[in-house]
Amino acid sequence: MVNLLWLQSGGCGGCSMSMLNAEAPDLFTRFEAAGINLLWHPSLSERSGTEVIELLQQLVDGQVLLDILCIEGSMLMGPMGSGRFHLMGGTGVPMIDWVRQLAGRAKQTVAVGSCAAYGGISAAGDNVTEATGLQFDGELAGGLLGANYRSGSGQPVVNIAGCPTHPNWITETLLQIALGEFGADQVDHLGRPRSYADHLVHHGCSRNEYYEYKASAEQPGDQGCMMENMGCLGTQAHADCNIRPWNGEGSCTRGGYACINCTAPEFEEPTYAFTKTRKIAGIPVGLPTDMPKAWFVALASLSKAATPERLKRNATSERIIYPPSRAKIDK
Repeated sequence: MVNLLWLQSGGCGGCSMSMLNAEAPDLFTRFEAAGINLLWHPSLSERSGTEVIELLQQLVDGQVLLDILCIEGSMLMGPMGSGRFHLMGGTGVPMIDWVRQLAGRAKQTVAVGSCAAYGGISAAGDNVTEATGLQFDGELAGGLLGANYRSGSGQPVVNIAGCPTHPNWITETLLQIALGEFGADQVDHLGRPRSYADHLVHHGCSRNEYYEYKASAEQPGDQGCMMENMGCLGTQAHADCNIRPWNGEGSCTRGGYACINCTAPEFEEPTYAFTKTRKIAGIPVGLPTDMPKAWFVALASLSKAATPERLKRNATSERIIYPPSRAKIDK
């Protein structure tokens, strides 16, 4: 059996809620099939009080083996690096101290969600709690454990980033680890599992035909592409949300919401409103990944010139007004 401990720190618990939506099979069936023994989760386990404290101490002392340590939520370092803004209930010891000790015993340490990975929402604004990630502080390596931290497997922290994370990103990564199939080459430069981070939210987006012709939405509810005016970052965001939709059928863009790139460090502090696209001379500042600016401008102009009337009309409508029809062929 592979022992897994799950702790929650500064955050909303949304990643745990998302994980419970795992289906075909469900979360616990997957754990059982992979031989994962969930030692404790603050919302899913029966142990409480002194029982939990005793378990944590046994893990720190090495009496119980810790194969996978999962941390959800940011590390609250305040005030003044003491960590006393967040004490583990019943111990009087800061959560960051427990995490440091447990991470020293874990064969693999996993940050679940962008808060645990990079600081996330908890680190936004003035960050009075001194929130940070496990091994990153925003885009900078470091965080609570430091850039040089390595788990018992010799690997740095695995950052299953997202706000929240897709349930399959979590279960897929944990199963790979449990089966001994997760190596250093499985993550990108920000520690994210490449199984989802090697894709873009743009891939598989249901609005891609509008994107190709630059037929753009102008206000919430419009059918068109949301990149040009509505702040969508799907062409830059590393995730496969539109390839394997959430709950089998949904995603932010399918629901009419612009992608805010929640798998990236510091997404919580954009330089512009989430729902508006920042432009210079009418050109979006955030261009698609790997797309030179000159190419984008040239292709966008050509695309707009070739936009079918159907797409122009539908793009600024709340529903499909003009269905596809066969073009008339001049004889």
